Amino acid sequence: MQEQPIRILYCTDFSENASRAFAYALEAAALRKGSELHLIHVIPEPDAQFWKSYIYDAEGDVDEKAKKDIDEKIDRDFRPRIPEGLVFKTAFRIGKSHSEILKYAEEIGAGLIVLGRQGTGALTSLFFGSVAEKVVKKASCPVLVIPPDK
Repeated sequence: MQEQPIRILYCTDFSENASRAFAYALEAAALRKGSELHLIHVIPEPDAQFWKSYIYDAEGDVDEKAKKDIDEKIDRDFRPRIPEGLVFKTAFRIGKSHSEILKYAEEIGAGLIVLGRQGTGALTSLFFGSVAEKVVKKASCPVLVIPPDK
């Protein structure tokens, strides 16, 4: 009996470990023919205010400029790795990372969330990453958390 296709949500902050997690998301999508892979990047609101004020000119549509920059990074770092025939969709949100990830997962009916855990210190071993921890606790589907490479 063949597994049913699912929607896999891959979460990235463009860190090294998030990039490692992408390989796992790709593999999971490939295991179930007909699955979709969704990528989401969330800019935390305080960071969004910072780049609105300091990185870009105040003139023009700042959100469009940020989205264009993120799209270029996705086109360069992720799209070339997508196998032919795999449906790949992207989303960009501003807000609290865990909340936006969970909202988007519900919107698309995600069957799996994949994200990389950050940090390797003593506190991290207790609270394996605030975003990952909150997503694991509140997600309505399985969550695959990828630890940092040692």
